[in-house]
Amino acid sequence: MRIGILGGTFDPPHHGHLKLAEAAINALELDEVILLPANTNPFKSGQRTTPAKHRAAMAQLLQKRNAKLSFSDMEITRGGVSYTVDTLGELQMVHPGEYWFILGADAMKGFSEWKNPQRILRLCRLAVALRPPMTKEELERQIPDEFRDKVDLIEMPPTPESSTDIRTRLQKGQPIQNITPAEIVDYIRQNKLYT
Repeated sequence: MRIGILGGTFDPPHHGHLKLAEAAINALELDEVILLPANTNPFKSGQRTTPAKHRAAMAQLLQKRNAKLSFSDMEITRGGVSYTVDTLGELQMVHPGEYWFILGADAMKGFSEWKNPQRILRLCRLAVALRPPMTKEELERQIPDEFRDKVDLIEMPPTPESSTDIRTRLQKGQPIQNITPAEIVDYIRQNKLYT
């Protein structure tokens, strides 16, 4: 099976996450994309995040939007800081397959700072979203030579949505209906998140 992994904090999930997963499915002919909320993102460990149970519930709501999306709470269940290399090692043991870790071009810039990037690339390929205004040439310059043959580019339209923007809008009492699915908006309201 050809499987994509879309990890992240999902605080909260939004249309941009869905568009990225669908772009990867189409570009790489993936059988499935797993939405995988981090317990604690190593690059955001000093920041306050919404409790994992809420982020997981919202990611599950997003997953229902496409039959090729699935959900895993393995990083939340494992606890502690969530490292991609540990998750990929576990996945390859319990569910061997051909994996792609999906990320935006902005995250690719710091990939060499991730825990054990060489092992990550032995366990999977990277699917990197190329969004305007960045060009293919600019993105390729950011990829270290030693990783280049393990990276697949996914072209997609710009996505203005961001979790930070949604949280800011909610704190200001502004609407978010156009940037995240209605069922997630309802969940946020019912659970009084981000206020």
